Amino acid sequence: MPTRGVVYVHSSPLALCQHVEWAISRALGAAVSLPWTAQPVEPGARRAEAGWTGRPGTAAQIAGELKQWPMIRFEVTEEPSAGVDGERFMHVPGRGLFRATTGAAGDIQLGEDRLRVLIAQSRSPEALTFALHTALGTDWDNDLEPYRYAAEGAPDTLLTRAG
Repeated sequence: MPTRGVVYVHSSPLALCQHVEWAISRALGAAVSLPWTAQPVEPGARRAEAGWTGRPGTAAQIAGELKQWPMIRFEVTEEPSAGVDGERFMHVPGRGLFRATTGAAGDIQLGEDRLRVLIAQSRSPEALTFALHTALGTDWDNDLEPYRYAAEGAPDTLLTRAG
């Protein structure tokens, strides 16, 4: 059963734009051409976004390809599908790759066992707050938010996985 998602390249040096397209093409098994625009938050950088369709696990493949360039900022989402949870990947230079399970509304889901471990390992309310923010990817969200806001009104593109 196919699923779908979105890949957001929030910022890429101009010299890497073609390499980013090739990386996404490898993950999808089909040629990709993204609609690149200037990224106003980071002068000289470019941004692009596109919806994709493919097999479950495609978001992880796209994120795995894109993380080869530690200087780009990106997010990749995958909607839940029959028997498979959704996923969200975020990458920020200097912070690395964040991965989370998502529900039908796109919200990050923390399982009962994970919450129990966080509670058990936290020695103070402040430590629990820090652990929860880490598990939710708050620092990644905060770093990416100005880049997301700058993308309002960006063109829509749909990419489809081969096979």
